[in-house]
Amino acid sequence: MFMNTKLTGKWGEMLASRYLKSHGYAISAMGYTTRLGEIDIVAENKKFIVFVEVKLRKNADFGSAMEFVGKEKQRRIISSAQMYLVCHETEKQPRFDVIEVYAPEGVNTAKPVIKHIENAFGD
Repeated sequence: MFMNTKLTGKWGEMLASRYLKSHGYAISAMGYTTRLGEIDIVAENKKFIVFVEVKLRKNADFGSAMEFVGKEKQRRIISSAQMYLVCHETEKQPRFDVIEVYAPEGVNTAKPVIKHIENAFGD
């Protein structure tokens, strides 16, 4: 049971950052906040600077976690990413990803399932 959603969310973000590191990404920022919104993780690989939204769910019974990243949330993340890029110039191509973390027993889930959706905001 998810008792403290803020703590559980941080746990999901930690799992996602570990996943990204194990797949060759460097973590540049976590919980990057602007007046327009928050970006859970900013990561980079050789080609991309990636702005990652992490979605944690018990299961996909009511839709995939990705489906809970609506157009308004996407707009806030994109605006926050633009502010990040003003302060952190880079030649890398920006990309927006979603990492879904499925944890049926919350933080007590032995093997959470992680799905990485690259370029998740593409139309």
